[in-house]
Amino acid sequence: MATSKSTTPPEETRLDTHVDAPSTTAPGDGPADTTDPDERAVSATPDKGAAALAGHGTVNAVVPAPKKVAAKRSAGKARIETYTALRPDGVEVTVERNIETGESSVKDG
Repeated sequence: MATSKSTTPPEETRLDTHVDAPSTTAPGDGPADTTDPDERAVSATPDKGAAALAGHGTVNAVVPAPKKVAAKRSAGKARIETYTALRPDGVEVTVERNIETGESSVKDG
């Protein structure tokens, strides 16, 4: 995450935390772009007055959101529900769904 207001474009784009100057981006990236797949943008109230006094025509209005905390995986036995259902063609199938992960599988019969 870029915190300094450098005039040299970075090689990778990260969201800036300042709101009183334009965001710094790598060539070809837009103001809310990021090359970090885990980084999420949220809107922020820009300090337009400070940006104008500094001679900037635009101002950063997007900052990084707090990082998501990874859900803890249960170390115990997986909780799986099993039930029967009918396919659209009327054939009965068995559905298994992992309650922890949401993954499901379908088996004939």
